[in-house]
Amino acid sequence: MSPVNRKKTMIVNGIPVLIEGEKNILDVIRKAGFDVPTLCYYSKLSTFGACRMCIVEDKRGDIMASCSTPPRAGMEIKTNTPRLREYRKMILELMLADHNRDCITCEKRQNCELKELAERFGIDSVRFDTYSLDGLKDESSPAIIRHPDKCILCGDCVRMCDEIQHIGAIDFVNRGSRMEVQPAFDMPIAESNCVGCGQCAAVCPTAAITIRSNVQELWEMLYDDNTIVQVQVAPAVRVALGDEFDMEKGENVMGKIVAALRRLGFDEVYDTATGADLTVIEEAGEFVRKLENGEKLPLFTSCCPAWFKFAETYHPELADNISSCKSPMQMFGSVLKERAKDGQYGKKKVKNVAIMPCTAKKIEVARKEFTMDGERTVDLAITTQELADMIREVGMDFENLQPEAIDMPFGIGSGAGIIFGVTGGVTEAVLRKIINADRVQMDELAFSGVRGFQGVKEVTIPYGEDRTVSIAIVSGLKNAENLIQALKSGEVHYDFVEVMACQGGCIAGAGQPFMIDRARPERSQGMYNADKMSSVRTPQGNPIVEALYNNLLAGDNAHRLLHYK
Repeated sequence: MSPVNRKKTMIVNGIPVLIEGEKNILDVIRKAGFDVPTLCYYSKLSTFGACRMCIVEDKRGDIMASCSTPPRAGMEIKTNTPRLREYRKMILELMLADHNRDCITCEKRQNCELKELAERFGIDSVRFDTYSLDGLKDESSPAIIRHPDKCILCGDCVRMCDEIQHIGAIDFVNRGSRMEVQPAFDMPIAESNCVGCGQCAAVCPTAAITIRSNVQELWEMLYDDNTIVQVQVAPAVRVALGDEFDMEKGENVMGKIVAALRRLGFDEVYDTATGADLTVIEEAGEFVRKLENGEKLPLFTSCCPAWFKFAETYHPELADNISSCKSPMQMFGSVLKERAKDGQYGKKKVKNVAIMPCTAKKIEVARKEFTMDGERTVDLAITTQELADMIREVGMDFENLQPEAIDMPFGIGSGAGIIFGVTGGVTEAVLRKIINADRVQMDELAFSGVRGFQGVKEVTIPYGEDRTVSIAIVSGLKNAENLIQALKSGEVHYDFVEVMACQGGCIAGAGQPFMIDRARPERSQGMYNADKMSSVRTPQGNPIVEALYNNLLAGDNAHRLLHYK
């Protein structure tokens, strides 16, 4: 090795590794191909160094946390020594001593990181007295459940809620052995400022915070012979469910999902992309009207329920700026419930179920705005992970299912509706409608800046003969807060703002198979590929949508069924 390269190199387990801007030793070690265990480290969150599982030893015998130690040229690091092995086992035993170990019945038994590490390091007994808070549980939220007795104080949920979502609904309280993570004054999470995004549950390595399951309630619907159960599947689900069955990342498994749902007992299977087509038409119409009439702008999107709750809680002054459109899920639910009034189902009850990538949808279905004749327009929302649990429960061989098509009369959803599930997708779909884009213009829009994973994206699009439209695309609620403050100060101006609470959009929803640092590109590309393969790529070209506006949505029905105000 040349002297020049030696100055940029550190040694990991005897192997020279080039330092190329990594912020800590941990990243260099992983680049070298060694899996150092962590329970509190995510590259998108600040370094906390709480769990100490990532400790390493240098050539002098000093022990350090690799997540919080910057790499230096000439360092010689070992990741597996007798001392390190003993320390890691001790750390795991201490965590387990303060942990409810009901692993057989635990909600996260299939992917608990603490359990995996205990197995990896051969922990078959715990030498210390157990002093966990057995039995304590906060079930007040429709979206998530807190299990304080399973918390290992890694701080992942606290940092996610504060640093990425800017909510701060939970934090550390007390000191020493009395330390806990909880909402202020130990109030129920549903009474706190939580917006239900569920990202805390997504990063939790144990089951201290989990997604509320509605599977049992759904089984009861499916078993009822006097109930017609309709189901709609959100666009982002099709590129994520395969992860639960070890399929290729980002693979579009919509056809297999339809086949699985029929085998589970659903009577009618639809694609929420059809509802997204309706949202595009209504939102584009609302935006153009405001733009041309000089009404108050910017227009904020309204389809993300966690963002809607955030704006409602922290920025009620924006109420007139937020679109009056219902979410695609609620629009489609309204259409299905209205259609059921024609008597085709006789005396049977009709229940509408939605499979969503999002935990906040569980809160949305219960909001009073989304009822018809005193009943919910969508009766139940379950997550991608809950669907995977149901498929496993019945012993279905999902990977080898033959794909099937969704049901008529709503058997067509446009490519524009499909890309709703990725950040920038709503904007791109609305722009396709506003400019009545042809294939070449759609390709140009794809390269206009609407795509990508930046937290804030800005796009300027020509509109008419002598105007331009200024657009911002935001994912992550902290980014949304920063943008709102910039708007208030006059630092920026936008005509249209798309907001999604989860970074990357619905593909990274908390109800999806976990992916904070992985799979975003594959999932987004899977959605864009599905768009490209769609024979209909704009909502105005969808004959199903045209038929709806000519019949069920004719006259005042469009506003009554598709808007919440």
